[in-house]
Amino acid sequence: MRLRPLLYPASLTGVLLSGLLVAACDDHRLDALTYPLYAEAANPAVLSVSPNGTTIYNGGFGSAIAPDKNDPAVFYLLTDRGPNAAGSAASSIIFGKTDFTPQIGRFRVVGNQLVLEQTILLKNAAGQLLTGLPNPVGQGNTGEIALTLSGQTITPDANGLDSEGLVRAADGSFWVSDEYGPHIVHFDATGKTIERINPFGSGTGGRTLPRVLARRRPNRGMEGLTITPDGKTLVGLMQSPMYNPSSAAVSGSTVLRIVTFEIASGATKQYVYLMENASLTGCSEIAAITNTTFLALERDGNYGGAATNPASFKRVYKIDLAGATDISDPTNADGGKLYNGLTVEQLKDRAGLQGVGITPVTKTLAFDLLTQISPVYPHDKAEGLTLIGSNTLAISNDDDFGVVDNGQNGFMSKILPATGKVDLNRIYFVTLPVPLR
Repeated sequence: MRLRPLLYPASLTGVLLSGLLVAACDDHRLDALTYPLYAEAANPAVLSVSPNGTTIYNGGFGSAIAPDKNDPAVFYLLTDRGPNAAGSAASSIIFGKTDFTPQIGRFRVVGNQLVLEQTILLKNAAGQLLTGLPNPVGQGNTGEIALTLSGQTITPDANGLDSEGLVRAADGSFWVSDEYGPHIVHFDATGKTIERINPFGSGTGGRTLPRVLARRRPNRGMEGLTITPDGKTLVGLMQSPMYNPSSAAVSGSTVLRIVTFEIASGATKQYVYLMENASLTGCSEIAAITNTTFLALERDGNYGGAATNPASFKRVYKIDLAGATDISDPTNADGGKLYNGLTVEQLKDRAGLQGVGITPVTKTLAFDLLTQISPVYPHDKAEGLTLIGSNTLAISNDDDFGVVDNGQNGFMSKILPATGKVDLNRIYFVTLPVPLR
């Protein structure tokens, strides 16, 4: 496995630094740019300071990544709902900044740095800023009770978004998927909502997702989102086995759902993706190769290079929908299509699927972050993935705004065991030996 060298060619360096890089529109010509091993966020701003003095950064980009196909040095990175930690009461969540607005950052790779050029704040159809607060019951509620830093309860927000998946369309607009509803929201280039789609019919425009998706595991919703190269179909990937019909009923299941959504018609299809084992955090991203083949990022939740309990699984797989069984339910029932009275999630594994005639998507290993990134991949949350040109992967991490739960009703700095430093957003660039398209 060959990694991209650390420096730009001399012919490009001055152009990049001036910000006047002229890029080819043909995606295959993006291979001409030589990327560093990784580019790291330069001087992230301070978002807030918690009561115990912990600095919370902004930061937070990296939940998803989308390339600018007109400029190979530019990438769009997505935040999630904002910095949060577990409260002392059951199901309570402390928000480090209650008015945080989920946002898209436009970053430029300059040498080995990610330079933030623009922040696109996500807004509703009226142009009002969105929050990352939980949704009300019946509209994507996760059972969480949102609290301020001082412990006051925050009212749920029907427009709240825990953004996780990002697509930048050819017209410059964005599609974002989330972990609450799950919702898929279409934003214009300025971040204003065009359409909101979910399983409850509470969105805009009257279009919906299959009702079964409402049974997503809380905070493990539609983690990944991509668009087919023809621009016609969105493809979403659920992070974990859904609680369908319940958490206990799907214990040990490795069944994830892939959902396709035809943009013009709103028609959907569903397919099964099998995780390697039930102990994993699940899939963080999906990225298109062709109209039927994709990359999926599957991982655990541990830190690479840690002395104790180190990461053991962070891999990219090539998957193919061709030949997989469409498990869509024509009646659109709450639990989806049943097989011998069981939900697809209750079938749990390959043997269970074979017993009822379901063929999952095919899956082959494309890249292993833990063995093929040198000297070490230090992050816990590899969450963004895109394919540049024919054989270059760009992989972003969620740095959690530089903080984690301190286990004592508050925050502490998120220190990477392998580096001893606060986690920052990075994009890793790796070259696959065999082109994928």
